[in-house]
Amino acid sequence: MSAITTHILDTSLGRPAEGVSIVLEIQKGDDNWEEIGCGVTDNDGRLRTLISSAASLQTGVYRISFDVADYFSQQQRESFYTVISIVFVVRDNSEHYHIPLLLNPFGYSTYRGS
Repeated sequence: MSAITTHILDTSLGRPAEGVSIVLEIQKGDDNWEEIGCGVTDNDGRLRTLISSAASLQTGVYRISFDVADYFSQQQRESFYTVISIVFVVRDNSEHYHIPLLLNPFGYSTYRGS
């Protein structure tokens, strides 16, 4: 399993958000970001392979971005957001970081999961 994972629940439907494109980046300087992983959520709304399990997690600032415009568009549902980006810090590279997203067309919530 990747050292950084995510799970998206569409709270307006009460089910996982399948087919959401996700990009993971690490900050390399003040305003420079380097993509280190990407993928699409599975039928359970999960992406377990953002970073290769063989890759070592670095400490630093990360940004995970969810392409929710495409997700809602495919369902022919209107949405206020196009991309949701969450910036977080990895202080201990021996830990697992799970970044869940609770999503609806006009709001979202996130937290550090387990």
